[in-house]
Amino acid sequence: MRRVQTPCVFLVSDTRDPVIVYRRSVPRSFVEEARKRVGPKKLRIKPIIDRLAAEYADATIALSFSNPLELLVSVMLSAQTTDVNVNRVTATLFQKYRKPEDYLAVPQEELERDIFATGFYRQKAKSLRGMMTMLLEEFDGEVPSTLEELVRLPGVARKTANVVSAELGHAQGIVVDTHVRRLSQRLGLTKNEDPVKIERDLMKLVPRENWARFPHLLIWHGRRVCHARRPLCSDCVVNDLCPSSRV
Repeated sequence: MRRVQTPCVFLVSDTRDPVIVYRRSVPRSFVEEARKRVGPKKLRIKPIIDRLAAEYADATIALSFSNPLELLVSVMLSAQTTDVNVNRVTATLFQKYRKPEDYLAVPQEELERDIFATGFYRQKAKSLRGMMTMLLEEFDGEVPSTLEELVRLPGVARKTANVVSAELGHAQGIVVDTHVRRLSQRLGLTKNEDPVKIERDLMKLVPRENWARFPHLLIWHGRRVCHARRPLCSDCVVNDLCPSSRV
């Protein structure tokens, strides 16, 4: 393994000449070599998608819903909690609240109790009621499908809007959650940390027809194989396309 020494220059007070001292040698990064080995990301993205799609043919959103309103509510409630927990809450929630007016017909405290188990229930209840009000006032009670309209709703940020628009068949971006962020970085598809910048990088690489499906593929792969602490690289269908592979 090649090592490099970095010189440091120090000025000593009792002499005019600088003293050059070499720092302890540091191992050269394997990252660039690994990227050269697997090839350019533009050439890897299609086989990555194809292999993951074959491996996870049934990859889809884990939230349970039967209409656009239930989808939007579920995604809003999923912040800072698990999809399993949200589904447990909405199983009874959606029997009681069937239309926007229902969320406004009860005191906020009652709605808070009904969604308590999802965490951050006060803020979520406030956002839900604000969102329902705007749906009634500006969208005739219907959930809009475009990203531009969705992000106008109280409590709906870009990630939530991306999920909803994609599930409604109008994907205008790529959802970036913790799994998508981690796997995109490991696969060498982005060097960024900020979700918005990661999304921008992915939108340049991933064909538009795969914008809705691509996050689900990474999420399923992240949950089953590419774990945060101990990725199962030997079981990975794209390990030869991944610069972070340990095999």
